[in-house]
Amino acid sequence: MKVLILAAGRGTRISRYLSGKPKCTVDIGGGQCLIEYTIDLLHSRGIQDIGIVLGYEAQVIREVLADKGVSFFYNPFYDVTNSIASAWFAKEFLTGDDLLIMNGDVYLEEKLLDRILAQGRSPVMFADESRRETADYKFFYEDGILKKYGKELTGDDVTGEYIGIGRFSAAFMPEFICRMEEMIDRQEHGVWWENVVYSMTGQQPVYVEDVSGHFWAEVDYIEDYERILEHRGVEKIVR
Repeated sequence: MKVLILAAGRGTRISRYLSGKPKCTVDIGGGQCLIEYTIDLLHSRGIQDIGIVLGYEAQVIREVLADKGVSFFYNPFYDVTNSIASAWFAKEFLTGDDLLIMNGDVYLEEKLLDRILAQGRSPVMFADESRRETADYKFFYEDGILKKYGKELTGDDVTGEYIGIGRFSAAFMPEFICRMEEMIDRQEHGVWWENVVYSMTGQQPVYVEDVSGHFWAEVDYIEDYERILEHRGVEKIVR
């Protein structure tokens, strides 16, 4: 199993609380920042082949992870592209083994990572049905198959909230890379890496696994960060 972490973005929605640092380096207590916690958690499950795509304040993350044995990639156009471009800059890393792709600002509790690693379907994205009423990026799926996706979905068109991670078999990845390169060739560099997967929903099943009952958070807003601190029993920051 390999893991690619995308951490090139600036994090504009929470930037005023970050003192100019990448949001994956927020302090989550216990002497760790978020990205350190994620790497250590992956290592504890025997996953050593980890790549991370950098962009904004790349050197900060390089220094934090200097002794973690991580492969670094760099998206020099992080300010004018989205995460599909970051995945493209790491395309050499995407083959050879089953793969998790995750966003660098995602916090997963240990049991949730175990649940994700135990999932055998591909391609599979993960969602939380317990957060459908407050969801940011929304999925609508039936019988575990993705039908609709987007921030604009409402009402009965929302089944759960996407949690920022997908799992893919080694056999699936050549198709992913081919589709990603087609989108980049069309200058579709302003979309997320997940759009590569979403673009396949008309041709093949894209599975969704509900992980409600497990704690996770994606650090987009200060409230997300505070949820992590509360989960870890760390005192909240003073706003």
